[in-house]
Amino acid sequence: MDHEHFVWNERLGIHTPLLNYPWDTLDIETQSLILSHWEGIRGRIPERIKQLERIIVAKQEALYNEDDFTQSCQLNSEIAEHASMIVDLHLWYRTQQDLDVKMHH
Repeated sequence: MDHEHFVWNERLGIHTPLLNYPWDTLDIETQSLILSHWEGIRGRIPERIKQLERIIVAKQEALYNEDDFTQSCQLNSEIAEHASMIVDLHLWYRTQQDLDVKMHH
C-alpha cells in the first residue's frame, strides 16, 4: 500500500499521498485503506513541525550573532525554507478534512 499510494517527500520528511487515479474512481475499501494510512502519517505532522520550529529558532539565534553578511543571507534563506516547509506541512495536515468530505459525498 505504501508504495502504491504514498511517496517519500524528502523536503518535508513525511510520506505524501500519490494517487494515480482520481479519488472518486477508487473503490470504498481502497479509499478507507488510504485514509487510514494517511491518518497515521498525518498524526506525526505536528511533531515534524515542532522539529522544524526548533531548527528555525537555532538559526535565528545564529543569525543574531552573525557578523558576516554573506552568512547572514544564507541563514535567512535557510530560515525562509524551513518556514515554507512548515506552511506545506500545515496544508498536508488539513488534507484529511478534504478527503473526508469527498468520501461522504
